Amino acid sequence: MTREEFIKYLKKEGYRYRILGDRIIIEHPFGISLFPLTTIPDNVHFNNIGHVDLESLTTIPKGTRFNNTLDVYVGFLHDKWISKWKGNIEGISPKKLFNQMISLGLFENKR
Repeated sequence: MTREEFIKYLKKEGYRYRILGDRIIIEHPFGISLFPLTTIPDNVHFNNIGHVDLESLTTIPKGTRFNNTLDVYVGFLHDKWISKWKGNIEGISPKKLFNQMISLGLFENKR
């Protein structure tokens, strides 16, 4: 999905966001659902209040960051909610671990 298509989708859904350099920062005051999107552009930062539902995403680009207040639901993970994921490490915030894994490119589509 292109950056322009994603911005159009955010506007259509009424999600609050701002552009800062090459980043799209979502600052919606509630949880958000990006169903039925299967991809998002690079450099999307989720700073919204509540959950982020990415049920239909098949890949997460490197520049994606989750700073939202609640959990993240990712359809391609076995356990779906990152806080419940069996790959979490005790003593490390699930979101912090997830963000680090994204920064390493572990969820990018390698076609």
